[in-house]
Amino acid sequence: MVWLLLLVPASLVAQYLLHLPPLWVFVLAILAIVPLAEFIRRATVQLADRSGPAVGGLLNVTFGNTAELILALFVLRTGEVEVVKAQITGSIIGNTLLGLGLAVLVGSIGRRRQTFSKDRAGLLSSLLILSLLGLLVPALFSYTEHGRDVVNVAALNERLSLGVAAVLIVVYLANLLYTLVTHSDVYASVEGHGTARWSLWASLGVLVAATAATAVEAELVSRGLLAAAGAFGLTPFFLGITVLAVVGNAAEYLAAIVFARQDRMGLVLSITVGSSIQVALLVAPALVLLSYAMGTPMDLVFSNPLELIAVAGAAFIVNAIAADGETTWFEGVLLVAVYAVLGMAFFFAVP
Repeated sequence: MVWLLLLVPASLVAQYLLHLPPLWVFVLAILAIVPLAEFIRRATVQLADRSGPAVGGLLNVTFGNTAELILALFVLRTGEVEVVKAQITGSIIGNTLLGLGLAVLVGSIGRRRQTFSKDRAGLLSSLLILSLLGLLVPALFSYTEHGRDVVNVAALNERLSLGVAAVLIVVYLANLLYTLVTHSDVYASVEGHGTARWSLWASLGVLVAATAATAVEAELVSRGLLAAAGAFGLTPFFLGITVLAVVGNAAEYLAAIVFARQDRMGLVLSITVGSSIQVALLVAPALVLLSYAMGTPMDLVFSNPLELIAVAGAAFIVNAIAADGETTWFEGVLLVAVYAVLGMAFFFAVP
C-alpha cells in the first residue's frame, strides 16, 4: 500500500505537467484512491484503539466510507446525478455480494466451514433490510404516481426524498446510540479492541492528509469520467455502479478478506454489511441534503428498475446467509456469482 501511494503524485504529474489524455489521468486517479482509502481506514483504526470501544466504534462507522462520500460529492458537482445514484447501488451490492463473497471464499481455504454469532448477524441483516426499504420507497412512489394525473411528480419526488433522507439520518443516529451506548457490550464483543501502534498526532496527520489527497484524486476522477466512459465504450452509469463503487469500498474489501483469513467472520459481516447499512442510512441521505447546497438537487428515485431488484436481492441474500450462523466456500461462490450476473445486466442496460 505504501508503494501504491506513488500513484498520487503520478496522477498529478499526468494532469498538470504532462497534460496526458483524460483517460490516463482517470485510471491513475481511480487507482490512487485505493491506497488512500486504506490509509484512512488504518488511521481510523489507530484512533479507535487509542480512544476506547465507544468512541472508537463511532470513529470507525463515521470515517468508514469517507473515500466513497468524497468521490460521490465530486461526481455530483459535475451534474452526473444518475452516476452518483449508481454508485450508491453499486456500493450496497458490492459490499454485500462481492466483498462478503470474496471474504468467504478466501476465509474458507483450508477450512470446512466458518462460524459467527447468529444474534449479531441477524441484527445486521434486519437493519440492512429496513434501511434499504427506506431507499426503495421514493422509487416505488415515483413509479406508481408517474402514470397518474399528478402535477409535477418531480417536485413530489424531491420533497419525499428530502423527508426520507431526514428519517434515515435519524435512524443512523439511533443505530449509533444502540450499538455504542445502550448495547455497547454486544458491539465491543464483535469489533474487538486492539493496542494503538501510531501516536495520536501521527494518526490524525495520516487521516487528514489521506482525506485531502482523496479529495484531489476525486476531482481528477470526476473530470475524466465521461472521457473514460467513451474510451472504454461504457456508459457513465456502468462505471458508477461498478468501478467507482468498488474503488470507494476497496479498503473494506481488503479488511474483510484479512479478517476472514483470521477466522473472524463476525467482524467480516460487521465490515461488509455494516458498510452497506452506512451507505443506506448516512451516505445516500447526506448526498441528497448536500446536493441542494451544491446547486445540483438529487432525489432518491433510482431510474433503472434493475437497481431496485439488485438492492432488494442483496438484502434478502444476506439475511439468508446470516440465518444459520456459518459460511462455506460454496456460499462465497454464490455471492460472487450473483454479483457477476447483476454486473452483466447493468453492462447491457440502457441508463
